[in-house]
Amino acid sequence: MTQQLHIFFFPFMAHGHTIPFIDLAILFATKGVKSTIIATPSNAPHIKKVTHKANKLGYQIDTLVIKFPAVEAGLPDGCDDTDKVPSPDMMPKFFLAVEMLKQPLSDLLKQHCPHCLVADMFFPWTTEVAAMFKIPRIVFHGTCVFSLSAMEHVRLYQPHKSKETFTIPNFPGDDIKMTTAELQDYVKQETWRTKLFNDSKETESECFGVIVNSFYELESVYADHYTDFLGRRAWHVGPISLSTKGVINKAERGKQYSSIEEHECLKWLQSKDRNSVVYICFGSTTNFVDSQLMEIAKGLEASGQQFVWVVRKEKESNDEKGKENWLLEFEKRMEGKGLVIRGWAPQVLILENEAIGGFVTHCGWNSILESVTAGVPVITWPVAAEQFYNEKLSVEVLKIGVGVGARKWKRLVGDFVKSEAIEKAVKEIMVGEKAMEMRNRAKRFADMAKKAVEDGGSSESHLNALIGELSSTAVKTCK
Repeated sequence: MTQQLHIFFFPFMAHGHTIPFIDLAILFATKGVKSTIIATPSNAPHIKKVTHKANKLGYQIDTLVIKFPAVEAGLPDGCDDTDKVPSPDMMPKFFLAVEMLKQPLSDLLKQHCPHCLVADMFFPWTTEVAAMFKIPRIVFHGTCVFSLSAMEHVRLYQPHKSKETFTIPNFPGDDIKMTTAELQDYVKQETWRTKLFNDSKETESECFGVIVNSFYELESVYADHYTDFLGRRAWHVGPISLSTKGVINKAERGKQYSSIEEHECLKWLQSKDRNSVVYICFGSTTNFVDSQLMEIAKGLEASGQQFVWVVRKEKESNDEKGKENWLLEFEKRMEGKGLVIRGWAPQVLILENEAIGGFVTHCGWNSILESVTAGVPVITWPVAAEQFYNEKLSVEVLKIGVGVGARKWKRLVGDFVKSEAIEKAVKEIMVGEKAMEMRNRAKRFADMAKKAVEDGGSSESHLNALIGELSSTAVKTCK
């Protein structure tokens, strides 16, 4: 009798990492795999809420809570998520605490004996832990294979050390140009993150392989290059959210605090014409100074386009009260034409609404993939992480977007962009022949995405192949 495959899923403790990990665990569960998600105490309630629904539908998925050694690493008690880190200069302590999870993770592996560990890219040390138990470790990356490959080429060949503007060396397709200003700070100079980044990339080739939340047809040239040239085994199983739509309520994806009810937002959109509204959202961590928010408001108003704008909600301060004053005035002036949401928004539902004609995004991969899946073109405003690479894919390769003009990697606060550039980009994505061409191209990619996850599609085939391979090795490795 064939034993049931059991996989541990271990996400990094950050919002943008946890969401696709939950999707991934449920995706495997829908294929008959027993899935277990490892969570810290503050993240566990939301994860359990989602997995409880999956359980009721007959899927085997569970959550194990792992104690996070915040105090031992010099952090406040209960600081077990990046959102809770008091200041950026305490992030090294957070990653120290993360590495201190080595023994607790080993204890869980010993106790539950899974056949495989799927661990976040930020946990390179888990390759060694998995090897101790003779089980494969698979890396799950929160980005596309285009960006994974491009970053690796920059890391290996270091073209930025000789030129301010350079073409990524030995990279396929059209010449992809970058500037030093667009690169991560830890690539340009040695920081504590540099070792983490290098270790993460090096363990890609040492572990069993890599799971990518993308689909082969979207970036086939780069998928082949990643395997053939860089020597990484990769399975493209996305867009994962399309495969789990019967399990995860789209309105429940993400943080549940907002200034507006989901139904109110969607009702407002339903009153608008097709492709007549631009959606603006910069993810869960990007933060703009008040003067930049004012420029966004001025640009939106000058564009003459209808909009839904998600403004990140911060803890109240004198600055926040000042922001509220002008923002309230702006809202009143734009009543009927624009909708401002503070905090969380049901992004997938908004993007899928036929009123949405464009999306201003920070280029986080979750957001880019959600726009591709919905067939919505993008205005790219990269800020940090690998977002400038994601912009290159969207604008130069897929040709489904226009850049707003952000040119400097800034970690959290974002490069400053003037209202005139925002106005121009919004008009370009919403009005005219070029906008129509981008929208039609985006719709074609959306059709490809849906076919990829259907029976016989590329993503479904990749998933089945991976499960088959893991099942065959599970007999040999699990006692």
